[in-house]
Amino acid sequence: QINLSVIGQYVDYLVSEQNVKNVFVNGTTGEGLSLSIQERKQLAEEWVCQGKDKLDHVIIHVGALSLPESQELARHAAAIGASGIAVIAPFFFKPTNKDELIAFLQKVASEAPVVPFYYYHIPRLTGVKIRVEELLDGIKEWIPTFQGVKFSDTDLLDLAQCINKNEREQFAFLYGVDEQLLSALAIGANGAVGSTYNYLGQKTNLMLEAFAKPDLVLARKYQFLTGEFLNFVIKLGFGVAQTKAVMTFVSGIPMGPPRLPLVDASEEFIIKAKAKLDSIVWPDGN
Repeated sequence: QINLSVIGQYVDYLVSEQNVKNVFVNGTTGEGLSLSIQERKQLAEEWVCQGKDKLDHVIIHVGALSLPESQELARHAAAIGASGIAVIAPFFFKPTNKDELIAFLQKVASEAPVVPFYYYHIPRLTGVKIRVEELLDGIKEWIPTFQGVKFSDTDLLDLAQCINKNEREQFAFLYGVDEQLLSALAIGANGAVGSTYNYLGQKTNLMLEAFAKPDLVLARKYQFLTGEFLNFVIKLGFGVAQTKAVMTFVSGIPMGPPRLPLVDASEEFIIKAKAKLDSIVWPDGN
């Protein structure tokens, strides 16, 4: 079951401990697609409410397999004052080309006509492999509120072409593969949405600062250490349930178990992951 009571504490933790002031709600890590429409609305409301005057942006993922449900979630997000909405491609009956995908996205975006709209590209989970470079060609004509992409794919050629072709549009390209963020920054990504930023947000912000200076040697140190941790836990089996377990032991906030068909992280995983994270010495000495 969803636990709304910890969200206020969660917001304060992100802001004060991790220096994270933007959130992406009901996405992959939040198991948004395993939740009922009512649960997703309740979570969206609580994040917007608790984030008021504390968070800069609350983007609500409103994608669903059903177009009417996605539209309903978009209207709701607009009504509660979300900073933006995002939508993944439907992944059972899939769009097979750009035109079909844009038609779906446009029908959702039009229900929130003044809310910035983001496409959530995550082909590994949706199976929809329409290149974003192709999708973005002329997209503003169909979706005037189009703001950018949550790009959760390892195809950096596609990302680079998106950025190269759309610099004038000032789209936001928010990268979603945490272990490759530095590579994405180098070709022009201008933000990130990912699960590790829940508990490594402060370290990632230090990497962003180092990249901006630019101090690439220092930036690489942070990226390599994040990668060292992820490489270790991926070999143990690392998914949403394990992410919740890591966040729980780092933050002290009970993130709870996942919903079936996902199952809880094992005690063995928690012990090994905690020991690994504790063993890492970051460049800032912590």
